[in-house]
Amino acid sequence: MMCSFCCGPCIRLGLGLGIGPIPRFGLAGVATGLLVAYALAAIFLFWFLRSGRARLRLKFGAAALQREMFFDILKVGAVASIGPFQVVLTVLILTRLVAGFGTEALAGYGIGARLEFLLIPIVFAVGVASVPMVGMAMGAGDIERARRVAWTAAAVAAVMVGAIGLVVTIAPDLWSGIFTSDYAIRAIANQYLSWAGPGFLFVGLGLSLYFASQGSGKVLAPVLAGTVRLWVIAVGGWWLTVSDAPAWSLFALVGSSMTAFGLCIAVAVYLTPWAVRATPMAIKPRVDPPVSDSRCTS
Repeated sequence: MMCSFCCGPCIRLGLGLGIGPIPRFGLAGVATGLLVAYALAAIFLFWFLRSGRARLRLKFGAAALQREMFFDILKVGAVASIGPFQVVLTVLILTRLVAGFGTEALAGYGIGARLEFLLIPIVFAVGVASVPMVGMAMGAGDIERARRVAWTAAAVAAVMVGAIGLVVTIAPDLWSGIFTSDYAIRAIANQYLSWAGPGFLFVGLGLSLYFASQGSGKVLAPVLAGTVRLWVIAVGGWWLTVSDAPAWSLFALVGSSMTAFGLCIAVAVYLTPWAVRATPMAIKPRVDPPVSDSRCTS
């Protein structure tokens, strides 16, 4: 099943850069490859769920749509969808701010930020795995276990991406040297990694807790806490720009925003009570079976 997702990057690279008989389509090929990869993955998963090979078999006629289920899904999903929007908006604002320092600064920032984007799937894998575990514990009424799963997953994600951040903080050339030999661009990329690298740990911490909160159904506080990074970049970046601050100060702001992001979500999860909502169950009257009288009457 993982092959449907692993082939996605190959399709995008093949259409974008050209492989064998496939011509090079550039950015249009990358975008087309993204659509093709996800379409093939959706078709494969639909077949897999209908074939009976999975533990759950998808049957359309066996399930009746209920309004309560839609509300339960949207109560978490609609709020959680704000998180990715905030991330994209933060990247757009930051890219615009860095572009004001020139082409070399933008290229160096792109090299450093690329590593951050590659770390997100690692946190995604850990965080998504914690969602059903938290949900099952919540369904069983075991709040302590649900919280223990959430914090354990957050610790695993923080250690994994934090270790990578520590390496590129100490030796940024290990990453920037892969993409360019231009001294000026590498210097800016190394500057970004040196300031942002320590914040990778807090990105792993915050994102993992954000996913775990979805399993608990208490996702509003982590989403609001994630807004802190957006405001730090927007307000702080604007102030640095009008103050004619150097590029390294903006990169330091990025690292600070990552730290604030992780810590604010951790505090939000810690302070938010995870209570199981009691659902009233209909109590059926007890009906005793008829008792036969075996005594003989004369």
